[in-house]
Amino acid sequence: MVMAIRIHETGGPEAMRWEEVAVGAPGKGEVRLRHTAVGLNFIDTYFRTGLYPAPAMPLTLGMEAAGVVEAVGRGVKGLKPGDRVAYAGAPLGAYAEERLYPAAGLVKLPRAIGDEQAASMMLKGMTAGYLIREVYRVKKGDTILVHAAAGGVGLILCQWAKHIGATVIGTVGTEAKAKLARAHGCRHVILYAKENFVERVKQITRGRGVPVVYDAVGKATFPGSLDCLQRRGLFVTFGNASGPLPPVPPMMLTQKGSLYMTRPTLNDFTATRADLEKLSGALFSVVKKGAVKIEVNQRYALKDAAKAHRDLEGRRTTGSTVLVP
Repeated sequence: MVMAIRIHETGGPEAMRWEEVAVGAPGKGEVRLRHTAVGLNFIDTYFRTGLYPAPAMPLTLGMEAAGVVEAVGRGVKGLKPGDRVAYAGAPLGAYAEERLYPAAGLVKLPRAIGDEQAASMMLKGMTAGYLIREVYRVKKGDTILVHAAAGGVGLILCQWAKHIGATVIGTVGTEAKAKLARAHGCRHVILYAKENFVERVKQITRGRGVPVVYDAVGKATFPGSLDCLQRRGLFVTFGNASGPLPPVPPMMLTQKGSLYMTRPTLNDFTATRADLEKLSGALFSVVKKGAVKIEVNQRYALKDAAKAHRDLEGRRTTGSTVLVP
């Protein structure tokens, strides 16, 4: 008997059900996995609420996990039963004790990376990686702004950017999160509930602004984020923790300094096997050398995923969280 967290309709955490599911034998190109740890991400709440449309109902939530290969389907090469693997991205279905997953989307875990560590960093860590390596290539000497600096992606991104040689300005909501952000790469921390983050960024940068803003907060930090940018700066919106952005008139970007704006997603940066191996390899490298520390700050039983969602949405979590089957 395999158990999973599923929704039959969109809604609040109460829509999530712990129920039995059928998991068959792997088909061509597939692997059957036994999960050992499952990652919790804000994007999971977007699918639960309907902000992001579900591919089908009932839906098993979750986009990130680590586990052990139980069986492989026809045509699968390079993987065998007993291998430790991890993944991040579509197809959804990580909130389950076992599942089928395309072999092409799996990466083997190095011995130095634990299962809970992997499950809490694959989606968030590879997201941080493409944001600072691909969307805008952060360079030594850059000063960048990161909203939600004490969040899952934020803590990884700030450490990685500091390792590159950038000066990181981070925004947070509480003193406790400010302390956490400082310990993970932020040179300057702004409590947005007490300070005007636009004024503080201009003060820190002596009026120049920053070349890039990484924003996972959404509605609450827009359009102030645009006002923090240098002329021809890049606004990167990659989350909606406070709600989705309103429509953005192109003339607003013109009026604020010929700005650029993008809304990237991990799937487009891991679309090929080469992209996936490059991005996951870069993440494993900075973690193994200690430049980026992955800390699991919260653990919940997988069957208690609804409580995990309530805590996540209530801003009662920091850094990475795992659900344990």
